[in-house]
Amino acid sequence: MNSSPLPRPRGTAHRPATVRRRVATAVTGVLALVAACLGAVASAEPAAAAGLTQVTSFGSNPGALAMYEYAPAGLPAGAPVVVALHGCTQSASDYFAHSGWQKYADLWGFALVLPQTGTSNNSLSCFSWFDPAKDARGKGEAASVVSMVSHAVTQYGSDSGRVYVTGLSAGGGMTADLLADYPDVFAGGAVDSGLPAQCATSQAAASTCQYGSVNLTPAQLGDKVRASDPGHTGPWPRVAIWQGASDYTVYPVNGTELRDQWTDVWGIGQTASSTQSLPGGTTLSVYNDPSGKPAVQLYQIAGMAHGLAVDPGSGTEQCGSTGSYYLDTICSSYYTARFWGLDGSTPPGGGGGTLPAPTGLAVSGTTGSSVSLSWGAVTGAASYRVYRGGTQAGSPTATSYTDTGLTAGTAYSYAVAAVDSSGAAGPASAAVTATTTGSGGGSGQCFTDSNYDQVAAGRAHQSGGYTYADGSNQNMGLWNLYTTHTLKETGTDYYVIADGGC
Repeated sequence: MNSSPLPRPRGTAHRPATVRRRVATAVTGVLALVAACLGAVASAEPAAAAGLTQVTSFGSNPGALAMYEYAPAGLPAGAPVVVALHGCTQSASDYFAHSGWQKYADLWGFALVLPQTGTSNNSLSCFSWFDPAKDARGKGEAASVVSMVSHAVTQYGSDSGRVYVTGLSAGGGMTADLLADYPDVFAGGAVDSGLPAQCATSQAAASTCQYGSVNLTPAQLGDKVRASDPGHTGPWPRVAIWQGASDYTVYPVNGTELRDQWTDVWGIGQTASSTQSLPGGTTLSVYNDPSGKPAVQLYQIAGMAHGLAVDPGSGTEQCGSTGSYYLDTICSSYYTARFWGLDGSTPPGGGGGTLPAPTGLAVSGTTGSSVSLSWGAVTGAASYRVYRGGTQAGSPTATSYTDTGLTAGTAYSYAVAAVDSSGAAGPASAAVTATTTGSGGGSGQCFTDSNYDQVAAGRAHQSGGYTYADGSNQNMGLWNLYTTHTLKETGTDYYVIADGGC
């Protein structure tokens, strides 16, 4: 599941970039970005997902794409639209079934548009993010996607100011291009394991972007966006970037170059306004605009290979299903939707407030159904917002809070933000994890050992030099004999970190 779709010979990962490019070119016949699954290793495409409908006539279609759509029953006028682009060798149905976007369309009320390309456009069914005849404003596939947006906005009476686009790998590369080409159409975007806008202008140049740095300054990368629609001077889309640290199909440098590109476009520099630890070994770096509202967010996932981050489960912050290039780490669709404000609440990065993040957040107590927290006071704070798994759980005025109604033997992630007298929340604190007492269906037994021995005992696994608890997939840190954690079995072969005691 985590193997690269490129059949790269052994030893090529650390060869000089020019050699790697020759190898990649020889192996793939210089075929564009292969982002998700090749034939034999791909999961079988599911039957047409329930509720997904093809639209056979949606307007101008110079890119020869197919349009699929989904909207929950009773969608009100003025609802947002989210465009979701699949990866290579995938389909609209496959992406709809695995990505988790349907869950949040139903939960928060918005329409989905899922464009689909095919082998007649590219032998691997990749979106053509590298072809100026197809990925530029008014041309090819890019123009077809915008036709789909116009059709959906008219059909559903949607808010044309709340249209967003997201995509995986080749779909992520096309997402970045669309944001650059049509900043007047898209209010925000999310590039999942993708590449900077207009990174390549030919198939032959595609591997340069995939496997290494293009060695451009932030200003040069930003110029590629500004040149895509020269008459546009703002506002710019708000961009989320998702990148696995162990991705050898689209190298991690693409994540930082996307960060450099879009922070330069926003004129806000490349120093994060705040950072936060999220589930699945994820580090969130937030880059605020001059008003203090998050403009760019970079999600870097330790140990994750190439694919879309999902987190199967019934929790609000969980979504999707695993498969080839759908990787069980964290629900990227949930955090992306919240970053765009689709849930109507303040995203974890903050809501434009100027107060600093609280410090000293700690778990002061747990029961089978509750978690008690405390933190240091922030001068000027009128109240605080407590986030559980990124969703607001409470708004106390004191520097303590007890979250109730929880499930026994279950791990929860918390962060807290200070709110000023105007009601604006600042950046969230570093997260802490708390595990409720009791058994969630497992033995309830606790095991304290080094990360190395936890893996050897079958209670955890390692990927990319990091250790992850089996079942919960919580990041335990480096895979070695020196880092020690307590794991609690809360379900069959399901372990959570319980360093605070069992």
